[in-house]
Amino acid sequence: MQVENGVIIDKQRIPSPHPRIYLYVVTYISEGLKVKGMLAEPQWADKFPGFLYLRGGIKTVGMVRTARVIQFAAEGFVVMAPFYRGNKGGEGKEDFAGKDRYDAVHAVSILMNHSKVKRDSIHVFGFSRGGVMALWTALLKPSIRSVVTWGGVSDMTLTYEERVDLRKMMKRIIGGSIWKVPDHYEARTPILQLDQLRAPVLIIHGVKDENVGIEHAYRLKGALEKRNKQVTSWIYEEYDHYFPPHFNRYIVSELTKWMKSQ
Repeated sequence: MQVENGVIIDKQRIPSPHPRIYLYVVTYISEGLKVKGMLAEPQWADKFPGFLYLRGGIKTVGMVRTARVIQFAAEGFVVMAPFYRGNKGGEGKEDFAGKDRYDAVHAVSILMNHSKVKRDSIHVFGFSRGGVMALWTALLKPSIRSVVTWGGVSDMTLTYEERVDLRKMMKRIIGGSIWKVPDHYEARTPILQLDQLRAPVLIIHGVKDENVGIEHAYRLKGALEKRNKQVTSWIYEEYDHYFPPHFNRYIVSELTKWMKSQ
């Protein structure tokens, strides 16, 4: 019997550094593939908003970290963090915001059907490459309440232009360069498809970011404003891709407050 997308087929509890947050590695179905992710469940209330955490990087670079998932769960969210297909024993191959965007979309269904999640309060957070995944998720799941993109990619063509070190990987996965297959990059670029976006967006970015240039934030903000969408931006002149620990904790607190206010 075929299992529906977004259904958990295996759930294994793992050690948690927080005594009141249960932590699991789950296996769920995404477009027929068995994909893995991390699920965090706070225990101090019956219901919480849902938080979809979308990691950056690819393969082992930027992999989901327990500490980060716990950090967001401690703010009062049930957190689901896909590893994306092909990672940690999951089936398939990562597609860099191509078909693997559905690993994020179907993870929303896990949150919506979770007994501890408020179905009408599900939020999406994307860091770095996860930014483009977050935008696609909100476009494909109109019920999403808010989107936060932190140091996030918004334009895949721009990523190819500015990250010379990633070009070989991108050409292999996407099928060629931006000059050979420009339509493949456009198909992965959500700022060209924002007309149907309903959720308000918060953009967080450091001006000195060399991993994902600040131009990604400016292009996203401009595209949203052009379409009269709700957008808030927190731009920090002094920071790069990774904020210092004390300020990182502050931003986590502030962005989760912003989410809950939407």
